[in-house]
Amino acid sequence: MHTVSGGEVAGILVAVFWAILVSFLAVALARLAQTLKATTKLVADVTDQAVPLLADASTAVRSAQTQIERVDAIASDVQEVTSNASALSTTVASTFGGPLVKVAAFGYGVRRAISGRKDDVRKDDVPAKTPRRTVIVGRAVSRGRGKKD
Repeated sequence: MHTVSGGEVAGILVAVFWAILVSFLAVALARLAQTLKATTKLVADVTDQAVPLLADASTAVRSAQTQIERVDAIASDVQEVTSNASALSTTVASTFGGPLVKVAAFGYGVRRAISGRKDDVRKDDVPAKTPRRTVIVGRAVSRGRGKKD
């Protein structure tokens, strides 16, 4: 029989551990290969789905750009109309504003004069207690609350 020396036993142990290590690495590489295959398939599927999505997104962006251009044109038209309305308002105010104020003042003066003559005629009579009213641009405001003429 042949006796085994300590170096040979150590060599056998190293060889066994080396074989186990290589086996673990082979299993790890096999799993890594499966993971890489699955990742490659996943990337291919994502690419297949992303291309149509990108085309749809591009179409939506073009449509939005067209709508923004239309809204911009409408906004500029609205700005022009606003400018024209402001100019028209200024023209109407300057054309009719002065004469209308004069006519209103004249009418107020006439009413006041007629009202004063009626008070002079009725001094002997007891006038009815009616509150005096002042007209302000289309609405009547009572002169109550202790104010006197």
